[in-house]
Amino acid sequence: MGLLEGKTALVTGGSAGIGFASAARLAAEGAHVFITGRRKAELDAAAEEIGPPATAVAGDIANLADLDRVYEVIGKRGRGLDVLFANASIASLVPLEQMTEEHFDTLFGINVRGMLFTVQKALPLLNEGASVILNGSTNVDAGDEAMGVYAATKAATRSFSRTWANELKGRGIRVNTVTPGPTDTPALSALAPDPEHFKKQLAARVPLGRLGRPEETAAAVAFLASDQSSFMTGSSLYVDGGLNQI
Repeated sequence: MGLLEGKTALVTGGSAGIGFASAARLAAEGAHVFITGRRKAELDAAAEEIGPPATAVAGDIANLADLDRVYEVIGKRGRGLDVLFANASIASLVPLEQMTEEHFDTLFGINVRGMLFTVQKALPLLNEGASVILNGSTNVDAGDEAMGVYAATKAATRSFSRTWANELKGRGIRVNTVTPGPTDTPALSALAPDPEHFKKQLAARVPLGRLGRPEETAAAVAFLASDQSSFMTGSSLYVDGGLNQI
């Protein structure tokens, strides 16, 4: 028996990186996992790789009609929702002097507005005692150059988890943030023109001397999703190799 036997989960941004690894781990723990994302071909391939416990539903969390459609599909299964991993987000390196209205609106539209409505629209489906997990970032604490808007969106995420943990406690719903450090994902590689040099620079800052693996964050997500973390809510669980701890 897995930690999530018979449970139903949703992972946004589930076609690659931390989202895919988390969806695969939740499925391995016994959950039926719905995954959503903007790229249908990649999403379908991810669901096929995970196997029968996974259902792909293409959609953009920044589009409220898409979110409604995702939750309509989940609702038709008739078992509600026990785990929501609001993982989908985007990042880009843009310093203050190069900031544009479009860049700001895109990041806040997906990482903040999209996440908010992902959770709000899930509320009617969330079962008593469900677990909501938000994907944070160590950039909230770091002040790294050119990451100002991205870090601000993740600061909003951290704030949401505290507020929503308080608002939903009457239903026994726990809300926590998982906070990865630099993790070797396609999204990280896409941030810089020389990905290997960029990743070596990041790894050199981590006390454990390497980047994280998506599966390591997925293990933390499975923990927060399960009853093993039953006395945790409003928390931020760091998976950062010690980057923001030492």
